[in-house]
Order: sequence, then structure tokens, then C-alpha cells
Amino acid sequence: MFKRLCRREPVRKAQLVAIGLTLVLVVGGGVAYAQDILQIIKVFGVGYAVRTFGPQINDFINSLLLSRDVQTQQTTKVVPILSISIGLGAPGQATIGAAQVAGPQAAVQRVQAVAAIDANYQGVFQIRALIPVDSLEPWRSLRRVVGVGVSAIIDLRI
Repeated sequence: MFKRLCRREPVRKAQLVAIGLTLVLVVGGGVAYAQDILQIIKVFGVGYAVRTFGPQINDFINSLLLSRDVQTQQTTKVVPILSISIGLGAPGQATIGAAQVAGPQAAVQRVQAVAAIDANYQGVFQIRALIPVDSLEPWRSLRRVVGVGVSAIIDLRI
């Protein structure tokens, strides 16, 4: 039955995977809180949305900038933003979002994500460094893709 449902619509397959993941977390974990499960679903959903709709979002941003006569002359691409908050007096938290990067074609093709390093100092300074990187796991090894910059931030309503 699962195979028959998956052949009908690729979106339905993603929904079934999300439902299955939720069931595994709820039944298997036993002690997982509903809020934690919703956060996990949001993160996976945002990542899926960026991978699936990234080209359309990228075209929309480029059209928007063109209509304002501020278009970029370089290659662009939409990738996930992976962020970790750090700082004195601030609890760490991980978040996910999306960004458009721009630069030379060869360099943009190497970009897998934008690492966002968020920090604050005693609640006075709030700093956010956005770094195009060549890995979906920038917390393991932060490797900047030289020549590429962030040209747009995409806030996803969840």
C-alpha cells in the first residue's frame, strides 16, 4: 500500500515520511515532549522546503531585485542557514532558515549552506556573522567559500 501511495504524488511521500518520523519519535522516545517534536518537524520541514523550492525562491528574489533595478550580476542560489547562538548571559539555541548567496558560478556551486554565528555580549551587543560554507555540518568544520556573499535572507513563516 505504501508503494502505491508514493507513486501517486511525491509530496504525499514526504508527508508520509514526516508522519512516520513523528510516530517513531512519539512511540520510540516515550518521554519526548510535544514541543520538542514540533521543533524537529519544523527543522526538517524547512530543510525540505529549501531543497524543494529553492530554485523558485531564487527566481522570485532575482525578479524582485530586477524590478527595483538592483539586480545582482553574479550567479545566485538559495541554501539553508544553519545557526547556533552563543554568548555570555544567553542560552545557546539552534535554528534553521534560508538565504540567497551570490558570487562566481564555480564558487556558488560549492556552497551547501550559510553558517550563522549568533552571539551577544552581556545583552548589549547582538552580532550575527553569515558565512557561506561548503558543508551542511558547519559545526564540525567551518570552511568558508571565498568570493561568495549573502544577498538575501528568507524568513519562513512556520
